[in-house]
Amino acid sequence: MLDDLKFIHSKDGNDTLGTASKQWQQVLFDYSLGLDKKDFNNVVLAGMGGSALAGLIAQTWPGFNIPFVISRDYSVPKFLNNKSLFIASSYSGNTEETLAALSEAEEIGAKIIIIASGGSLEKIAKDKGYPIAILPSGLQPRHATLYGLKAILQITDQFGITNNSSKELESKSDYIKQLCKNWFPEIATSDNQAKQIALELMGKSIVVYSGPLLNSVGYKWKISFNENSKHIAWVNQFSEFNHNEFLGWTKQPTDKPYAVIDLRSKLENPRINKRFEISKKLLSGLRPEPIEINAQGEDVLEQILWTMILGDFVSIYLALLSNLNPFPVELIEKLKIELTH
Repeated sequence: MLDDLKFIHSKDGNDTLGTASKQWQQVLFDYSLGLDKKDFNNVVLAGMGGSALAGLIAQTWPGFNIPFVISRDYSVPKFLNNKSLFIASSYSGNTEETLAALSEAEEIGAKIIIIASGGSLEKIAKDKGYPIAILPSGLQPRHATLYGLKAILQITDQFGITNNSSKELESKSDYIKQLCKNWFPEIATSDNQAKQIALELMGKSIVVYSGPLLNSVGYKWKISFNENSKHIAWVNQFSEFNHNEFLGWTKQPTDKPYAVIDLRSKLENPRINKRFEISKKLLSGLRPEPIEINAQGEDVLEQILWTMILGDFVSIYLALLSNLNPFPVELIEKLKIELTH
């Protein structure tokens, strides 16, 4: 089925596979913000779902030299003050939690910057003169992760919170372009890791595990399974896993219709990788054998990009195997309508 290009094109009506293949273009996008350097005590990024993903990745790579917190709430953290940088991130520009948090941040007097493709946030930015990184429109938030990451890094680089990170991300554009070719629909299942993994996941609830370096990517996999594949999935991180969930696999329920994915990196703390190995041994026969995915790349950024984009292709192929269009999120849109009443 996954080698039938006619079938793929008939189901992928919004060319989600094409979007996944062109992510190299996202890291080259320039927001030309022209910010004046200013010192802050901390950064708060307000965002939900796919609009928070870029911030999660940035916490791992490149990391920040001052506290950086992601707020998924209608309100802001108690420590926010006039020495804080507040980034309101919403792809649509209409996320109600983010708009509510922005209102609080304004009252407190934090420095406001906006990341959006339009909507209410763009209007607020223009009306009040806030700097705004305008994202290209027409995508789903989960498909614009690298646009968002580039925007965050251009902001933090200009404020000296990160150091030349946006340029380093740009330098990986050709790397992204080349790795995507391994998972194109034209590549047969026998040679296509993304298609092979999707076939293993059919009809199962998915649990994704990682260490700290790939934790943000694990969450991206979860979101992609939820929204691209319309598939239930969960995520957790080693070594927290060993302090609770580890034991949960041992007894109940006895029937376990799950697929377990281990996202592994040779760059993790050696103790994390040892925990993966010992956990696998001790849970042998008590849970499904994990699908091990070993991140490729010479550094943390390359491994994050490789693993993240592989997950995009896997989740899209899983949607196609279920005869689903990976693009729309109709139930989420219905929820938003219901919330307006």
